[in-house]
Amino acid sequence: MEEQHLAILRRHMVEVIAIHADLMSDELGHVGLDRRVLAAMERVPRHHFVPLELAAVAYHDGPLPIGFDKTISQPFICALMTHLLAPEPDQVVLEVGTGLGYQAAVLAELVARVWSVEIVEELAGEAQSRLRRLGASRVGIRIGDGSRGWAEHAPYDRIMVTAAAARPPMALLDQLRPGGHLVMPLGPDQAQILTVIDKDAGGTLQAREILPVRFSRLETVL
Repeated sequence: MEEQHLAILRRHMVEVIAIHADLMSDELGHVGLDRRVLAAMERVPRHHFVPLELAAVAYHDGPLPIGFDKTISQPFICALMTHLLAPEPDQVVLEVGTGLGYQAAVLAELVARVWSVEIVEELAGEAQSRLRRLGASRVGIRIGDGSRGWAEHAPYDRIMVTAAAARPPMALLDQLRPGGHLVMPLGPDQAQILTVIDKDAGGTLQAREILPVRFSRLETVL
């Protein structure tokens, strides 16, 4: 498939995302997604962040397997989580769960720096290669237990966790800057809720539940 054909599919993907957001405006509590987020989704070539044999379906609005029992989330969920993060150009973001690097690439279009932690060594290596080929120099990746964050670069203006847990890891809450937001799915396998945790200037935390989702579990190292 030629690049111009893939670009058309990418534009169509963004149109579908926008339609979903409009249809779910009551559940989301707002109409539409941030235009900067949609523009970033249109710029980042998603087909470079899936296995080669799945490149032709990279722009379908559904999750795709990337190996090691992991998936790349459906485009609408990627866009929604990015929108909920409310990223600003001068901010530093921590991502937990790099996968093959797609979400990090989207975030890098919107913020000053992205630090991403991936527990699967093979995925982390692949993500680094794919991001490097696309010139995404604002992303740094390390292999490790994402529930512990990346203390060396803390505090973070925003934190995104692309795997589910019963509760947000304390290390991540500690590494979140006052005034920041953390976005992640919370709950058991059958009842996860995409949640935004706001940390006010005094360090008080408040959670906002957005909508039901289904993510793989956050892996940790004992």
